[in-house]
Amino acid sequence: MATVLRSRRKALAESAGAPAGGVRPLVVCVAGNPNVGKTSLYNALTGAAAQTANYAGVSVAAASVCTQWGERRVEVVDLPGSYALEGHEGDHIVAREALMERRPDVVVAVADATNLARSLYLPLQLRDLGYRVALAVNLSDEARRRRREPDARVLAEEMGIPVVATVAPRGQGLPELQVAALEVAAIEEASEDPGHIAGTPLPAEAETRIAALAAAIAAKAAAGLDVPGGLSPRGAALAVLEGDARLADQFALAADGVLTPADDGLAMEIAKARHAEARRLAAAAQAPLPKAGADTLWRLTTSPRTGIPIMLGVITAMFTTLFVVGDVVARLLTAAWTAWISPAVISVVHAVLGTGVAGRIVLWGVDGGILATLAVGIPYILTFYLILAVIEDSGYMNAAAFLSDRVMHRFGLHGRAIMPLIAAGGCNVPAVIATRALTNPRERFIASVLATLTPCSARTAVIIGAVAGVAGWQYALLTYGILLVVIVGAGLGLNRLLPGDESPMVMEMFPFRRPVVRQVLRKTWRRFREFIWDAAPIILLGSMALGALYETGLVWRLEPIMAPVVQGWLMLPAVAGLTLLFAILRKEMALQLLLVFAAVQAGGAVVSISSIMTTSQIVTYAIVNAIYIPCLATIGVLVKVVGWKRTVYISAGTIVLALAVGGIVARVLPLLGA
Repeated sequence: MATVLRSRRKALAESAGAPAGGVRPLVVCVAGNPNVGKTSLYNALTGAAAQTANYAGVSVAAASVCTQWGERRVEVVDLPGSYALEGHEGDHIVAREALMERRPDVVVAVADATNLARSLYLPLQLRDLGYRVALAVNLSDEARRRRREPDARVLAEEMGIPVVATVAPRGQGLPELQVAALEVAAIEEASEDPGHIAGTPLPAEAETRIAALAAAIAAKAAAGLDVPGGLSPRGAALAVLEGDARLADQFALAADGVLTPADDGLAMEIAKARHAEARRLAAAAQAPLPKAGADTLWRLTTSPRTGIPIMLGVITAMFTTLFVVGDVVARLLTAAWTAWISPAVISVVHAVLGTGVAGRIVLWGVDGGILATLAVGIPYILTFYLILAVIEDSGYMNAAAFLSDRVMHRFGLHGRAIMPLIAAGGCNVPAVIATRALTNPRERFIASVLATLTPCSARTAVIIGAVAGVAGWQYALLTYGILLVVIVGAGLGLNRLLPGDESPMVMEMFPFRRPVVRQVLRKTWRRFREFIWDAAPIILLGSMALGALYETGLVWRLEPIMAPVVQGWLMLPAVAGLTLLFAILRKEMALQLLLVFAAVQAGGAVVSISSIMTTSQIVTYAIVNAIYIPCLATIGVLVKVVGWKRTVYISAGTIVLALAVGGIVARVLPLLGA
C-alpha cells in the first residue's frame, strides 16, 4: 500500500512540474467560507466573470476555468462558499464532492483577515484530510485599516503551509499566491501521511479511532477497493468520523463492526479541537480585538428597532433613484432613438423588404423590439444593477437578509430571498436572475413566482397613469393592496403545497466594507450583458410575432374569441383584451395601445381612458395587467433560471390567477360604488 501511495504522489508531483503542453493542466481548487472574497479571488486569478457579492449564498455550484500561470496550464475550480466539509447542506455537499471528484493538486484556501479565527477552520480541515493547501489571507486592506492585519509569516510557520496576504479586487498578492500554489503542487511529500503534518492536534481518543479506521481502510484498499478523491487512509478515516456516510458505506465499516455508534460523538470533539486550533493560530498571528472594536453601524442595521427603519429608508432611496434616473434616461433614449436611429432603420428595412406587410412586421422587431430592449434595459435594469452592486459590495445585504429571515420563512424562503423581491419592484428581470443565489430549486421557484407577481416599474406606470391619474389615488392604493394580498397568498400557498422545506440560513456577520469602484462597474456590466444576451432575442422575436398579428389584421379576429372572457367574465371592453396581448412585450404598452385600439374601433380620437372604461373597469384592467403572464424579457430569464416547464407553469398560473382576481374585483367594486 505504501508503494501505491508513493507512486500516486510521485505522479502528481511530476504532473505539477510538467510543461503547459503536458498530459493535463494543474488542478487548483479555490475554497473558503461565504463572504471572504473567494469568488473575487477566483475571478482575479482566472479573468473569469463569476458573480460576487458581500452576502452569503452567491456561489451555489462549482465552476472552473482553464488559464495560464506563467508557463503552466492551470484549471482553477471555484468551490461553493462553505464553512466546513462535513454536514449535509447543499453547499457543503457540492464543495466536498467537487474536491473528491477533481482530486486537486493544490487547494487555495481563502481566509478573511478581519475574521481570522472563524475562517481558519476550513483550511485546517483541508490539511487534516491530506490536501495540499496554500492559504490566501484576503481582505488584508480591511484588517490593516482596523490595525489587525495578520502576520503571514507567523501563520505560515505555525501551519506549515505558504500564506499570502491578498486584496482580490485590487489584485494585490495574486502573483505571489500563484507562485506559492505552483510550488506546493510541485512538492513531492516525503511523509506517508501528509495531512498529519501540521494538522490539528486532536484528542487521544479521536487519534486512536482514526488510526484504527485508517488501518481498516488501508487493508480494504490493498484488497482492491479504491479510496475516493485520492485521500490517504488517514484522511478517509477522518472524513468517515466527521460524517461522510458514502465512504463508510463503500468500505462497509459499520457492517464489519469497525465503525460503531460510539464513534458518533467524536465528530463534535474533532470540530471543537479544530476551532480551538483556529483560535490559537489567530491569536498568534493577529493583534487582539480592541475593546471598542464593535461595529456600531452593524448593530444599528441588524437590530429590529433601528434596522427596519434603516432598511425601509434604503429601499425608498433605492427606488426613488431608480424611478427618477430611469424615467429621465428612458425619455432621452426614446427621443434619441426616434429622432436619429429609427429613421435609418426604417429606411434600410424599406429598401430591403419594401413598405408592405413583411417590412412592417420586421420593423416591429428591429425597430420596436430593440427600442423596447434598450428603453427597459438601460434606464431601469442597468441603473438598478449599479445600485444593487454598490449595496452588495458594502455588505448591507447581510443586514437585510438577517432582518427579513423570520418573515421570509413564512413563504418557504429565508432572508436571502428579500433581495430578489426588492429587485422585482424595479424590474422582474434582475429579480429572477438574483434568485440563482438561493440554495435549492424549491426556493428558486417560489422566489421567482413572487418576483414575477411583484409590480415592476412598467406595471407601476400603468397603475399610476391609469388608476391614479383617472380614478384617483385612493383606487391606486386599493390596487396595490389587492396585489399585496395576492403576493402574500401565493407565497403562503406555494409553501404549503410544494414538497420540501426551506433550507436554514447560515451566514457570517461582519463589518461593512467600502465598495470597490472597479468591481462594482465590472459586476454591473456583467449582469447587464447577461440580460441583453438572455432577453433580447425573445423580445425581438416576440415583437415580430405581435407585429404579424397586428399588420395582418389577425388581431381583430381574436376579439370575438376573447370576448366571453374579457367582456363576460372580466366585464371589460373587448378591445382591452387585445391590448393585454401586446402588453406581453412591455406592460406599459397596454395603456398606450388601449387608447389607440379604441380610437381605431371608434373611427376617431379617444380623449381619455375614462371615456371608454368606468372606475371599476380601470382598476380591474390594471390588476389583470399586473398579475397575468410575465413580459417577454422576464420569460427569457425564467427559462434560464427555472427551465421551460416551470416557466410554462408560472405563466399559466398567473393567467388563471389574474382571471380569478380580476373577475372578483369586477363584481365587487361596483357594489362599493366604484
